[in-house]
Amino acid sequence: MDPRREYAVLKRRFGAQHWWPIDRPKGYEASCLEMCTGAILTQNTSWQNVKKALDNLRGAKEFSFNRLLAMPRERLARLIRPSGYYNQKALTLQAFLTFVKARYGGRFRRMFSEPTMTLREKLLSVHGIGKETADSMLLYAGRKPIFVVDAYTKRYLAAKGITFDDYDEYRAYFEKHLRRNVKFYQEFHALIVAWGKELRR
Repeated sequence: MDPRREYAVLKRRFGAQHWWPIDRPKGYEASCLEMCTGAILTQNTSWQNVKKALDNLRGAKEFSFNRLLAMPRERLARLIRPSGYYNQKALTLQAFLTFVKARYGGRFRRMFSEPTMTLREKLLSVHGIGKETADSMLLYAGRKPIFVVDAYTKRYLAAKGITFDDYDEYRAYFEKHLRRNVKFYQEFHALIVAWGKELRR
């Protein structure tokens, strides 16, 4: 399989996806907060459910770094309930914000200035953050050239007769065969998701 050819085929089939799949708020820090929060909330659920949870946070006027960090966890869990696994995700979100506050003074720009793999290892040390979530943060919020692997990615490669045992083997496969470009990685990932959604329908 030639990933570059597969990208071209998907692009012709589904058109440009233009992810991140939300309206970006103004300002770098607010944008990163929204993307990182979305990366955590989207674990094991659909984006529609995540959007409802994000809308709840906005409607309650609680969608800021310091307010999310200081909010009683029970209240945060209620607001993000549409995303599912809300108690666990509330814990993970506040653990992540505590990490950003403690190590980077609550500034995403400072955090994302770190080398990609160094920061990735630190993100993976945060409670509840796995490789897919960390890589989503790095690619979409941090604009780091790292390929995100999700369930659709694995299914797509399996349909082409390609399987691996480990998440990082899937990631390395794409990064080995594709030019290291943030927008290209974002678009390819989004196109694979579009393929997966069509397959489900």
